[in-house]
Amino acid sequence: MTRDRETESQSTIINEVQLLLAEKRTSLAAMRTGIAVFVLPLSVVSILIATSKYYDIIQVMHLLAPLLTICVAMVFLGSYLIIRAIIRIHRYDEFILKLKRKHSSIA
Repeated sequence: MTRDRETESQSTIINEVQLLLAEKRTSLAAMRTGIAVFVLPLSVVSILIATSKYYDIIQVMHLLAPLLTICVAMVFLGSYLIIRAIIRIHRYDEFILKLKRKHSSIA
């Protein structure tokens, strides 16, 4: 009876670790998305700088102002996603480390 209970307890712990690892993968996916959202405005701005000799900034200011506003918003959104993912990843690592310390059988 105690052996069955010990096996059940160990499988529960392993399932908990698997759940934490799945949540960590989700956070890594969110970080990947944040990096893509962060890089896109930088690419747009670099293209605008590279082609700046073909247009006069004063004449296209009505187009550049909203575009740059959207770019700034996307940089903030990407930064938020990246920072949030990093914080969650560290938290999941701490949970896994606590489980490893508490249950030496999975360490």
